[in-house]
Amino acid sequence: MTTLFPRIGHGIDVHRFGPGDHVTLGGVKVAHEQGLVAHSDGDVALHALCDAILGALALGDIGQHFPDTDASYSGADSRVLLRHVASLMQGQGYRLGNADVTVLAERPKLAPHVALMRERIAADLGVAPDCVSVKATTTEKLGFVGRREGIEAHAVVMLLPA
Repeated sequence: MTTLFPRIGHGIDVHRFGPGDHVTLGGVKVAHEQGLVAHSDGDVALHALCDAILGALALGDIGQHFPDTDASYSGADSRVLLRHVASLMQGQGYRLGNADVTVLAERPKLAPHVALMRERIAADLGVAPDCVSVKATTTEKLGFVGRREGIEAHAVVMLLPA
């Protein structure tokens, strides 16, 4: 029997802006003058979180589990993807200790949506909202995020034996 021990994972995701009237971040639709170009719904926060969990489990990355070459994931709700990753985590004998997600974006302003993002992520991972942190920051107009060409997200997780 393999001994389970705490594991840490990190994930990152980026999508560029394109046509649309909203972005989906942390499982929440946020009104915006542009959308995100992606095979799924483009939720960079949840994609980074999925990658962090998969990385902690040494199970590859989101592209291996939900390839953009598979038409069944076209327009996919990233909350469904996150719930699948959560089931993989539980199947490996782990539970989420905590998650910390940072979204880098000049616009839209995300502060009014953070509480709902935390609630939805926590529900999908089967934990209390105080186990999930979501933060937003700008890049002070530097780089592709600063030029408003897209959005980036980072996530770090601590997984604990269940």
